[in-house]
Amino acid sequence: MPAAAKPSLRFVYSAALRKKALDLLDTIEASGNPSEHQQKFGDLVMELTEAGFDYFYLKPLDLAGMGFLVRQSAGLAISGALRIMSPVVRNIIDRMDNDQLLKVCGFVRLLMK
Repeated sequence: MPAAAKPSLRFVYSAALRKKALDLLDTIEASGNPSEHQQKFGDLVMELTEAGFDYFYLKPLDLAGMGFLVRQSAGLAISGALRIMSPVVRNIIDRMDNDQLLKVCGFVRLLMK
């Protein structure tokens, strides 16, 4: 079954983050040395991850009218998860060669459709 025909979930993020992502993907894909943009790509991946966590975990709490303490506890847990994930994600991205980085950029672009 093609990926487009399979069930999926999506999240909404800001127009500014979308523009930032598309601009960086364009830059990386047009670069003669994509790996020179690994740090910025790592930053972008973490920013998209944070936006996804907010949308999938915090927005439902807001919609459910959960109290301040529950919202704060969830926010702290997500912040902690992001702090743990960030160095791992950045380390993986830093180890990618140009071809691998371009493939991951293509996947991110596919997710953005």
